[in-house]
Amino acid sequence: MRYRNDMRIITTSEVLRETCTQFATHDFVTVDTEFMREKTFYPKLCLIQMACTSDEVIIDPQADGLDLSSFFELMADTGVVKVFHSARQDIEIMHYMGDVIPKPLFDTQVAAMVCGFGDSVGYENLVRKLVGAKIDKTSRFTDWSQRPLSDRQLAYAMSDVTHLCKVYAKLKAQLDNTGRESWLAEEMAVLESPDTYRSDPQHAWKRLKYRARKQRNLAVFMAAAAWREREAQTRDVPRNRVLKDEALSEIATQMPREPGDFRRLRAVPRGFGDSQQAFGLLKEIKKALDGPMDHVPDVNYEPVDQTARPTAIIDVLKVALKVASERHHVAQKLIASVSDIEQIALNDEADVPALKGWRRELFGDLALQIKHGRMCIAVDGGEAVIVSLPGAGADLAHAVSAE
Repeated sequence: MRYRNDMRIITTSEVLRETCTQFATHDFVTVDTEFMREKTFYPKLCLIQMACTSDEVIIDPQADGLDLSSFFELMADTGVVKVFHSARQDIEIMHYMGDVIPKPLFDTQVAAMVCGFGDSVGYENLVRKLVGAKIDKTSRFTDWSQRPLSDRQLAYAMSDVTHLCKVYAKLKAQLDNTGRESWLAEEMAVLESPDTYRSDPQHAWKRLKYRARKQRNLAVFMAAAAWREREAQTRDVPRNRVLKDEALSEIATQMPREPGDFRRLRAVPRGFGDSQQAFGLLKEIKKALDGPMDHVPDVNYEPVDQTARPTAIIDVLKVALKVASERHHVAQKLIASVSDIEQIALNDEADVPALKGWRRELFGDLALQIKHGRMCIAVDGGEAVIVSLPGAGADLAHAVSAE
């Protein structure tokens, strides 16, 4: 263990084990990580910061011989709440390195959305609003893999968990007062699910944008995306280091069958057709084209009739979402997505989150009432109000203000 300006930097397994044992006696711990992944597929863990009400430490994963197992055991301890801000990437690292997902989990970014601080509020803004502290951002873009790190860099890293203790306390108090703990628990269940962090190559194509003209094109695109995902994982390099997204689209459209065919594709790197990787990709393309298509989604060959989209209804429902968000002090993004609104406009029984649970109470039912003309948005005294129309029932009336 080392000390730098009163900061404890843990570099040995014994001290880490003792520290984690002590932290496990607290109701909660705040956690953050610093990592690099610009040159790799999997994130490279560079620092771990951890704090509780009486202590704060930095763990150096790059220290020779440091065993992180005691840290992962603490993360798995269900008697201690693990507090993160924007937890997904931090948890992804822990799931990859330690096969553990911190439970129970409290993500202050999501909690802030439930408490009405807007969509995806940043840590610095949240600290300023709830704690009244200002964070020095000059070390924000540090290469955390380099050693030694300066005192300013370490202080910046530490601030990510020290202020988080007070932020957690204030957000938890707000949730307790409003009775919205179950809303947050619903979101935390997603972050705590191993499925959230699985990177199945067969589903890699779903993250990409490609409009297939024929089912065969889509089959090739799916196969090429899966091949690239496996290559990136095996070589531990970024996906675009293997092939860029536009190259996958061009391959799916042109459907190359021979190594020389790659030379005619502008998005494919020069010389790729002569590489061993090209032969592996061609093998996957052949399997996709010659095999059954029952796993490939149908492609709609008919031109999309844009006039069939209920554009006016969608626009009105977006305004209604804004009004509902401001009335209930919950971030719009957490209540409903644009896709939710579009599907509600087309189908009263759409299988979307906005028509389930607390989201339906806040917005879903209101959206359906507006869609069917039983309620409307009006302006009264310069404020937007949602009111019931004649015959709709006075119990459906809502009066809310909006900017």
